[in-house]
Amino acid sequence: MDLITGNPLWPHTSNVKKRYPRLEEDIECEVLVIGSGMSGAMSAYMLTKAGFDTVLVDSREIAGGSTMANTGLIQFFNDKTLTSCIHTYGEENGVAFYKLCEDAVRTLGRICEEEGIDAQFQRRESLYMASAEADVPMLEEEYRTLNKYGFEVEYLQPSDIADKFSFTKPGAILASGDAAINPYACVNGLIEVSAARGMRVYARTEIDSRLETANGTVFYTKERRRIQAKYAVYSTGYETQEMKRNRNAKLLTSYAIATQPVGEFPGWYKECMIWETARPYLYMRTTADGRIIVGGEDEDMLPEEERINRLAVKTDILLDKAKALFPELDLRAEFSWAAVFGETHDGYPLIGVQDGFPNSMFSLVYGGNGTVYSVLGAEMIVNRLQGLTHPGERLFRFDRPRHTPPASEVKHVG
Repeated sequence: MDLITGNPLWPHTSNVKKRYPRLEEDIECEVLVIGSGMSGAMSAYMLTKAGFDTVLVDSREIAGGSTMANTGLIQFFNDKTLTSCIHTYGEENGVAFYKLCEDAVRTLGRICEEEGIDAQFQRRESLYMASAEADVPMLEEEYRTLNKYGFEVEYLQPSDIADKFSFTKPGAILASGDAAINPYACVNGLIEVSAARGMRVYARTEIDSRLETANGTVFYTKERRRIQAKYAVYSTGYETQEMKRNRNAKLLTSYAIATQPVGEFPGWYKECMIWETARPYLYMRTTADGRIIVGGEDEDMLPEEERINRLAVKTDILLDKAKALFPELDLRAEFSWAAVFGETHDGYPLIGVQDGFPNSMFSLVYGGNGTVYSVLGAEMIVNRLQGLTHPGERLFRFDRPRHTPPASEVKHVG
């Protein structure tokens, strides 16, 4: 699948020197992780740290897929508001979901710090702003719900927004506990740390077929190399839908730009991350080197040629929206890209086992909080192989009851 069109920012900002070989021999392992994006890298990291003999393979270079298009907003906020989660799944499950995501943000920061991974992890606040007056009642209700269950949030009136920003809106929620990250550097760092602990890593190694045996699964690469694995973890992202279609999954096209380094950001309170209630919607963040990333303008899944044709127009739209919020800044788009983006109809990721794949788990972190879900998926996988339970199992399993939320509930942050 052609996942990315255009020129994404991250490979230009990360000095990644480590390269990994193609698999040239038959091997055995305890766990085979397929896919080197955020979900694969995090699963491989936690498995290796837990003592499992782990092999990681990817058909591309490491972090060469959707990771490069990830805009690196790390939030406990989700595609479904907490209020909607409670209405759909009940108070216990809805609150548990948000608490798990809040914990995962902290876990990601702790991993980067403890392992010395230079992923530009920075704690940030988030501004969730009403795009129109009609959105205020929903936003106020969500604030009350978040506040009730102990999340650190503040409700801003239009005058409060005007005091902190160069724009105003009918209302907004200012939330603490989120973060920004360089996802490309994070993935490469996780894999490098894991490789130093003994994990074997093979790039440009595409799995072509598999054969179930009494001792696990034998995987064959396109070059007919053989990998005997006791367990397998599929972290194959959006391309999984070409292998096994999930009715709960939906693929879209999303767009993003990165400006030239700006340096200072007058009228931007604490350089907090910004997103809005409108659908499709705008989201923004700053980077460690002083750029602004602007994303959104999602639409139905398009083939690569059509994405190429639409990228210039979408670039101008996103840039104009950023200029409207921050008119004092002289902005130009230095990087722009379009990418395949996946979400689920019910707003939760897909993590767990699937029929037809014995001794295997899938970590399909579809939705706006893919990096956060990657942490949860890795925890669930390690727990399962250790014979332990995880509270996310009942929430994210593939056979959960299906619910299709109204379009007003859906968002994503890359």
